[in-house]
Amino acid sequence: MNDKKSPPVAVTYDGDVTIATLTRERILEDADIRALEETILPLIAQSDSIRLVIDFSTVRFLTSAALGLLIRISKKVREQGGRLALCSIQPKIYEVFRITQLDQVFQIFPDAEQAARSV
Repeated sequence: MNDKKSPPVAVTYDGDVTIATLTRERILEDADIRALEETILPLIAQSDSIRLVIDFSTVRFLTSAALGLLIRISKKVREQGGRLALCSIQPKIYEVFRITQLDQVFQIFPDAEQAARSV
């Protein structure tokens, strides 16, 4: 699903946990990153202590700017007393997290169920 007209995020709920599933295979352009930001930041603003899981199961490629957005999202979640976990990150992308030591910054789980339990 890499249709630019489809929403960049599919939002579902598991009890009081918000699961934001990234729907695009490639998060490479500024427009992609802006679309994610415009979708996820309002979710965080709606809740004083959001329990948020970001599911990367569809994502195959992303840029360093996308990583920067994740860091901003994490900061916003923490500022509002919430919790954030990431899940279903493809091995090649996980390697980028490991090399940049972002695997030490984010809680990362194999699937959305485990991530939802953690937050």
